[in-house]
Amino acid sequence: MTTILLARHGETDWNREGRFQGWADPPLNERGREQARELAARLAQEPFDAVYASDLRRAHETALIAAAPHGVPVVADRELREVDVGSWSGLTRAEIDERFPGHERHDGETREAHSARVVAALERIAHAHQGERILVVSHGGSLGALRRHAGVEYEGRLDNCAVFELHFRDGSFVWVD
Repeated sequence: MTTILLARHGETDWNREGRFQGWADPPLNERGREQARELAARLAQEPFDAVYASDLRRAHETALIAAAPHGVPVVADRELREVDVGSWSGLTRAEIDERFPGHERHDGETREAHSARVVAALERIAHAHQGERILVVSHGGSLGALRRHAGVEYEGRLDNCAVFELHFRDGSFVWVD
C-alpha cells in the first residue's frame, strides 16, 4: 500500500480576492507562506519518501516549505496543475457574469479531462513509490477531482493547506478521513 498525503497550496492574493486562477501563476502571499510554514510544522513528524507538487508557483513553493524539514527534494509535475479555466483566468465571479453573461462553464479544460489528467498523474506517482509515503501538494480543484475519483462526494471549497490522506492499494485509491 502507498500512503499519499494530499495538501492544497497556501493562499495567494487571487484566492483572497476570489479570482479564478486555473493555470495562471500568482505567487503565495505572506499569509500563504505562513500557512505553508504551519503545514510544515503539522507534518514535521510525518515521514515522507518523496514529495511532488504542481509546477505552478503557489503549489511548488508550498511544497518546498513543507518538505524543507524532511530534506526531501520536491518534484514539480505539470500534470498536478489546477483545471485550466481558459478566459475566466484572473476574473472574479462578478467579472465573469459581466463579460460572459449566461455562461455557466468556462472555455478551458473540461471537468472530465482535468480529472483524468490528475488521476493518471497520481496513479503514475503511486506506482513509482509502492509501499512508500509521499506528499503531494496541488490545488483545490485537483484535490476535489481526486476525492470524487475515490468515491467521496465533495463540492465545497478546500481550505488553503488542508491535508488529506489517500491510500493506493491494488490499483485503487481509498480516501482516508
